[in-house]
Amino acid sequence: MSKIVWITGASSGIGEALVYEYFKTGDKLIISARNRDELFRVKGNCQNSFNVHVLPFDLSDTVTLQNKAEEAIKIFGKIDLLINSGGVSQRGLALNTELKTEQQIMDTNFWGTVVLSKAVLPLMIKNGGGQIVVVSSLVGKFGTKLRSAYAASKHALHGYFDSLRSEVYDKKIDITIVCPGFIKTNVSVNALTASGNSQGTMDDAQANGMTAKDCATEIVKAVAAKKEEVYIGGKETKAVLLKRFFPKIFSKKVREAKVT
Repeated sequence: MSKIVWITGASSGIGEALVYEYFKTGDKLIISARNRDELFRVKGNCQNSFNVHVLPFDLSDTVTLQNKAEEAIKIFGKIDLLINSGGVSQRGLALNTELKTEQQIMDTNFWGTVVLSKAVLPLMIKNGGGQIVVVSSLVGKFGTKLRSAYAASKHALHGYFDSLRSEVYDKKIDITIVCPGFIKTNVSVNALTASGNSQGTMDDAQANGMTAKDCATEIVKAVAAKKEEVYIGGKETKAVLLKRFFPKIFSKKVREAKVT
């Protein structure tokens, strides 16, 4: 049976790859991001795309998101699966990063996700259930250099949605937190520097990472299995266990690691 799937961050990277994966299964899609033209490009890549609806907006503009969620619900009458894939990364030292840049990262990654999720939850509950997916990061489990606000925003997602999961479990709401590692997307190109400008270059690890398509395939599997948390990537995913069981060794490796 087809679902109504709303995907943010759908104009590129993991979000775009997820659009194609869910379109193949016959689901009806709402795709969102800031760049309207890129969203229509993605829509155009889906044959017979009348079941793909474009709804552009800026996640960091949190005061508008409740209205955007109401628009999304009106399109097909409900949301079965919300995939929060939109976000922005960071490449700047904490001491040098302007507060407005840190606020933009928190608004986009954390508050945008929270506002949209809370907006669709009442209708999901009324309809007998649903699923929310939060695309976090391995940096939601630990911190690294040049990503202080980014790591904070992703850690915040884990705390919030782990708590929310326990509150809505008996209402048949499933919550999956996805932690990608190095995925070959433009996330490092678009990452904000200390001044708030885009970095403009791709990190070496990103360039050599898993493809967005392979990542999306893994996400779809995890969502179907209703996993609570999943780590996706290469050997970098082992850092979660290293941090947990050997924190001093982990700290040393992080200090020495090349992170751009």
